[in-house]
Amino acid sequence: MITPIIRQASSLILKRQQPEYHRFLYHTIDFSESLIGVKGARGAGKTTLLLQYAQKYHGVPTKVLYVSCDHPAMVDVDLYELAQIFYQEGGQLLLIDEIHKSKQFAVHLKAIKDTFDLQVIFSGSSALRIENELADLSRRAVIYELPVLSFREFLEIELNTSLKAFSLKKLLDEHINISSEIMQLCRPIEQFKRYLRFGAYPFYLESQETYDNKLLEVINTTIDSDLCGIYNIEPSKLDKLKKILYMLCTTNPVELNKSKLSGAVGASWPTLAKYLNRMDAGSLIHIVRGGKGMRVVNKPDKLLLDNSNLFYTLCASPNIGSIRESFFISQVSYCNQAHYHNKADFIINDSLIFEIGGKGKMTKQIVDLSPAWLAMDDIEIGDKQAIPLWLFGFLY
Repeated sequence: MITPIIRQASSLILKRQQPEYHRFLYHTIDFSESLIGVKGARGAGKTTLLLQYAQKYHGVPTKVLYVSCDHPAMVDVDLYELAQIFYQEGGQLLLIDEIHKSKQFAVHLKAIKDTFDLQVIFSGSSALRIENELADLSRRAVIYELPVLSFREFLEIELNTSLKAFSLKKLLDEHINISSEIMQLCRPIEQFKRYLRFGAYPFYLESQETYDNKLLEVINTTIDSDLCGIYNIEPSKLDKLKKILYMLCTTNPVELNKSKLSGAVGASWPTLAKYLNRMDAGSLIHIVRGGKGMRVVNKPDKLLLDNSNLFYTLCASPNIGSIRESFFISQVSYCNQAHYHNKADFIINDSLIFEIGGKGKMTKQIVDLSPAWLAMDDIEIGDKQAIPLWLFGFLY
C-alpha cells in the first residue's frame, strides 16, 4: 500500500531543487527503457540523478512517485503492491532508491515489468547482494554503474564549462595536445591537488568544512549498515573492516602480504579475503588482481582505497604513492580492465603497461617493456612516454 507518509515524503523530495550539473551517466542512459537500474557507491549522486530525471514531470506530480527503501515507512512494504496501486491511480514514473534494502527486490521488479505499463528506475549499492540479484534481471533491466566524480567532471563543475572525455587510446596518442588545450582553461596541477583532497563526491559542493565528516558517515554507513545488513556480519567484526581501511591509507601497496594483513586485523586469511571482497563490492577499496602467472602465494592482490579522498579523511599522513595509484585505478578501471604487473605498477587491457610516480620518476622500470608509459604527478604536460597523472581523469 501507499501510506500518507510515503506520499508526503515523495512530494517533499520531488519538490527539492536539484543541481543544474548532470553527471556524465545522465547523458548515457537510454531513458526510453521501461526498467533501468543505477548502481554505485554511496554519495556518488545516484539519488540526484533519479530526481533530475523526475523534473521532466514538473506540473504533474501525481505521475511520479519516489520511495527510498531505507525509509522507516517502507519497512515490510510490498513493492509489487505499491506499483500496482500507483499504476491504478494513473502513475507513470516510479523511482525506487536504496533498493538493496528491500527483500527479494528482483522478483518484484520482474513482476512489475511484466505486468504494468510503468517506467521504473531504481538505484542501489554496488554490494555483492545486489550484483547477484541483478543477474536475475539481466534480460529485463538495463543496469548502469555510477562511479565517483572523474577529474574531468570536477573541472566542469569548478570552471562551469564543458570538457570532452577521451578513450584511453586517444589519450595516449594525443596527450600532449589534450594537455595543452586544458592548460589554456586552468592550472591543472592546482585543480588536481584540490580534487585529490575533496573532489570525488558531489556533496563537496555543500560544504568543504564538513566534507570529511560527511565522507566518514558514508564510510561508516557502508560498513555498519550496508555490508553488515547484507552479509550478516557480527557487529564485533566491523572494526576489523575499518582497521583494514586505516592500514591501506598508510601502507605502500607493495608492502602488503597475507600474514601481515591477517595478523594486524586478527583474522585468518580466508575470513579476511571475504571481508576484502565485500569492501570492494561496497566501493570502499579496489582489489587489483594480478595477471596470468603473477599470483604469489604469500601476497594478496594489490589493495587500494577506492579513491584519493578516502586517504585524507581516514589518515593524518596518507601514503602519496598509494594516493597516486588509487587515483589512476579509480579513473582507468571504469572503462578498462586493470591488473597489476610484476615489473611495473599496472597492465591495462592485457597490453598497456604503466608505472605511476612523481615528477622525478625515471623510465628505467619500463625500459624493457612495451608498450609502456609513465603516469607522472606534478607535471602539466608530458613528453613521449611520460603522461601527466591528472590527465587520466579525462576517461569518463
